[in-house]
Amino acid sequence: MQIPSSIALALSHGANDAQKSMGLITLSLVILGFFPTFHIPIWVIASCAGAIALGTASGGWRIIKTMGTRIYRLRSVHAFCAQTASATVILGAALVGGPVSTTHVVSSSIMGVGAGQRISAVRWGVAKNIMLAWLITIPASAVMAGLSFFLIRMILQP
Repeated sequence: MQIPSSIALALSHGANDAQKSMGLITLSLVILGFFPTFHIPIWVIASCAGAIALGTASGGWRIIKTMGTRIYRLRSVHAFCAQTASATVILGAALVGGPVSTTHVVSSSIMGVGAGQRISAVRWGVAKNIMLAWLITIPASAVMAGLSFFLIRMILQP
């Protein structure tokens, strides 16, 4: 059962994360005047799918190792439960157009599976660092977006 749950998680990951990238790229192309309307071309879909596949294949192992061993030592039954829960949440969000972080959903599912087994089985120090990174991500992204905006505005203004 872990193989179908892995396939479902991979499908949901691509469906959710690729939508965000495709939307941003296409929006940029429309704003810059390359496209008259918002229509996602095949090459944008293919490039986003390729980028996600390459990223997962090249750097994903470190994240997978952290998720599978550092938060809570997953066994097959736990991995099945975490993958099924994650795939359901992520695919549900993708179907209604809600952007969610795949990594956030998977890591919280693993914390839930571990806590369901035994609260002390979860390495809460690692979980705390992950949750701290979640809290820092939003304001840090806002600051970077603001700085980028002002930098681009200074460059483009006559």
